[in-house]
Amino acid sequence: MVAIKKKDWIEVVLHLAFWVGVFYTLLSLTESHIKMRIDNNGTIMEKDIRRTLSPHLFLTLGFLMLLFYGNIFWLFRKALRYKNVLIRLTIPVVWFIIIIAANYYLEQLLPPQNKDPVIHGAFAMVERRPPSIGKNDIVFEQSRALVFAGNGLSNTILFVFIIVFGLSAAYFFLKEWARAEKFRIQLEAVQFDTEVKFLKSQVNPHFLFNTLNNLFSMAQKKGNEDLADGISKLSGMMRYMIYESNEEKVPLKKEIEYLQDCIVLNKLRYADSEVVVKFNYPSDTSGVNIAPMLFISFVENAFKHGVIIGKSSEIDISIAVSNKQLTFSCTNIIYSVKKMEHEKSGIGLENVKRRLDLVYPHKHQLAIKDSNGKFAVELKINLDS
Repeated sequence: MVAIKKKDWIEVVLHLAFWVGVFYTLLSLTESHIKMRIDNNGTIMEKDIRRTLSPHLFLTLGFLMLLFYGNIFWLFRKALRYKNVLIRLTIPVVWFIIIIAANYYLEQLLPPQNKDPVIHGAFAMVERRPPSIGKNDIVFEQSRALVFAGNGLSNTILFVFIIVFGLSAAYFFLKEWARAEKFRIQLEAVQFDTEVKFLKSQVNPHFLFNTLNNLFSMAQKKGNEDLADGISKLSGMMRYMIYESNEEKVPLKKEIEYLQDCIVLNKLRYADSEVVVKFNYPSDTSGVNIAPMLFISFVENAFKHGVIIGKSSEIDISIAVSNKQLTFSCTNIIYSVKKMEHEKSGIGLENVKRRLDLVYPHKHQLAIKDSNGKFAVELKINLDS
């Protein structure tokens, strides 16, 4: 059973209180019947006020709720997907007109609330003298129907609809602002935590780079070009991770180069016949920037679970950019590799999902499929901003 947080309960109570207030507001505008008995001296001897709970009231309340929750849960989100400001404004206006028209149409189908000869929207005074009332007494009966009279939409109820529409807009945008602020704070916390972890993991980067340079020189002196090339690529990857990947966005070209070096280093562990890697990417990526280190976990996961010594394996990796949308895909065979008991699974992928939610909220689609012995990842990112 999902536990409901305290703030959610508070929000529910506030919603209930709001609609109770709307209900009594509508009730105060509905038809009432006032009966008074006045003597010749003008003294009110008796007064009887009756108010009607008509189906018109509940019908209008239902349409007000449809307008409010339709706006905050569906309409405003749909309108914000469009870049054109005119379309964003037209969609809510059209929805508002549809709700008003539907309410008006159904009002006509309901029976009139008042069957007495009443001037709707005003007051009608009728003098009656029942047998039980003395000759010196006058009885006034007053009826009114300001809103739900079944003869059309009054200015009063139109004003109520406009107020509810405005409150729904205010509620929606305040919630969106709070959600965006929460994402911003979480992203800052994640970035700070990442920087702290980097600092803790760095055992003097300059020492590591100097050591790698010495190893590179030694490999070259001994004529081992493959080893020298591997050390050079490892040095470049470390430099990218430590210094360049701290930026919010990096050129896509650098991310592709980083993946290329990662592929080369991973292939050093296997014979050429044991793993074939196909990496397709656009030749021209100028002007395309991306959050760093998003794809590496998928590539490392493909080598970890998709390649095994003594068997032939294939990994397909591709990056494409079209219409301001980047598409990354990675497919590999899955081998049943026994893991160590203390080894945790899926941490890298979970971290990527979390980071995507923070860096590209509502601007990415991640599909992961594990079927027929193959593991496939497809990530689409909207590059508009």
